[in-house]
Amino acid sequence: MTHKIILDTDPGIDDAMAIFFAFQAPEIEVLGLTTVFGNVPVDMSAKNAITLCKLAEQDIPVTKGVGMPWVGPESSYAHFVHGDDGFGNIDFPAIEGQLDPRSSAQFIVDMARQYPGEITLVAIGPLGNLALALRLEPELPKLVKGVSIMGGAAFVPGNVTPVAEANIWNDAHAAEIVFAADWEVTMFGLDVTNAVRFKAQFVETLAEKNKKLGGFVRDAAQFYIDFYTKEGDERVCCFHDAFPLAHLIKPELFELTTGHARVATDELNRGATIVAPPGTTASPLWTGARKVHVATQVDRDGLEQLFIDTYAK
Repeated sequence: MTHKIILDTDPGIDDAMAIFFAFQAPEIEVLGLTTVFGNVPVDMSAKNAITLCKLAEQDIPVTKGVGMPWVGPESSYAHFVHGDDGFGNIDFPAIEGQLDPRSSAQFIVDMARQYPGEITLVAIGPLGNLALALRLEPELPKLVKGVSIMGGAAFVPGNVTPVAEANIWNDAHAAEIVFAADWEVTMFGLDVTNAVRFKAQFVETLAEKNKKLGGFVRDAAQFYIDFYTKEGDERVCCFHDAFPLAHLIKPELFELTTGHARVATDELNRGATIVAPPGTTASPLWTGARKVHVATQVDRDGLEQLFIDTYAK
C-alpha cells in the first residue's frame, strides 16, 4: 500500500533526515513539501526544502507558507539547535529551484480536493499552515485521510518549557485549531521521540548505506549531536521528525493511547498538549474536546532498523 502524503516541514536537520526517509520509502508518495517557519525563518525553510528535493532528485512542488505565529511576535527560531543555515553550518550550497506559486495552505487544500480521502497530512513543524488551510476550506477534515503530527508532550515534560514541546509552543493557537478540528489526529510527541536517542554511529551507518543522502545527514547532524550531548557523555541525538513517517510504514512498532486533547494558549502554559484518556475526568472541558491518538511507546530497535533499511534502498 502506498501512502500519499503532504509533508509540512521547517528544515531543519531532523526534518532533512525525515524528508529523505520519506523519499526513499517505496510505501510513501510525497505529493509536495509545504514549508513553515519554525527551526528557521520561512524563507530559509523554503530554500532548504528546494535544496533537499534537488539533492534527492525529487521533482515535486515546494511551497512557502506561514512565517509568523497565529498570535504574537515573530519566532526567535532554533539556530542553536540546527545552525544558522538550518543544516548544521556545513556550508552546503543552496541548489536553485522554483517555488510553487501557491501558499502552503492553498496547496494543501488543492491537493485534498484533487485526491479526496487519500492524503495524510504529515506535519513536522509548527501547525500554522494546517490551521490556515482549515480556514480556507472548512470541509478539509472530510477531504483528508488523517493528520500525523510530530509535536507535543502528552505525559512527559516539554523541551522548551516544563510543559511545552517546540513545534506546538511555536504556534500554540494554530495547534489548538488543528487539534480541535474534526479529523483523525495522531500525535508523535516527546513521549516517544525524546525517549529514543540515536548514537553517533547511526548517522555513520546512514552514510554507509546511502552516500549522498545519508552522507548529507551525517555531516549536518554533527552540530545537532553536539547540542544533544552532555559533556563527557556518549554522543547522541534525537531524530524526532521521522517518527510519524515510520508509523505509516510500520504501525506495529508503536503503541498508541487515545484521549481527549487540548492545547493551552495562556502565557504560562503556552503549547502544553494535555491529553485526558477516557474515564480520567468527568469535566465537560475535557470530555467535550476532540480525541487524538498519542504514541506512548515505540520499538526502538525496530525503528532504527527501519530507518537504516530504508536509506539503503
